[in-house]
Amino acid sequence: MQYNGYRDLKVYKLAYKLAMDIFEITKTFPKEEKYSLVDQIRRSSRSVPANIAEAWRRRIYTKMFITRIIDAFSEAGETEVWLDFSKDSDYINDEKHSKFICKYTEVNKMLQGMLKKPESFCRDRK
Repeated sequence: MQYNGYRDLKVYKLAYKLAMDIFEITKTFPKEEKYSLVDQIRRSSRSVPANIAEAWRRRIYTKMFITRIIDAFSEAGETEVWLDFSKDSDYINDEKHSKFICKYTEVNKMLQGMLKKPESFCRDRK
């Protein structure tokens, strides 16, 4: 498949949408969480598509591409933990939590696929 840029990647589109959804939902969190949970979950969720974009820009070197995809995968995992805290603190309900976790599972599967076949995206310099 031919990609013109990282914005064409399904995983980027989904990760970006999730980060925006988290931004919106965290507007309803208590003020005392502004500098803790809200900052953490917004940062980690935004880092997923940002790392995908960085990976795309570094795809001329397979190892650098892989490193950034692993970073995106790690940030997605961190975001899931913050979502768990959000649910257990009663800031989001079970249904919203389940939807987010389901979507992050989808993101993780796509990132794992990219890690298994980086040559589909990379053009190593010789």
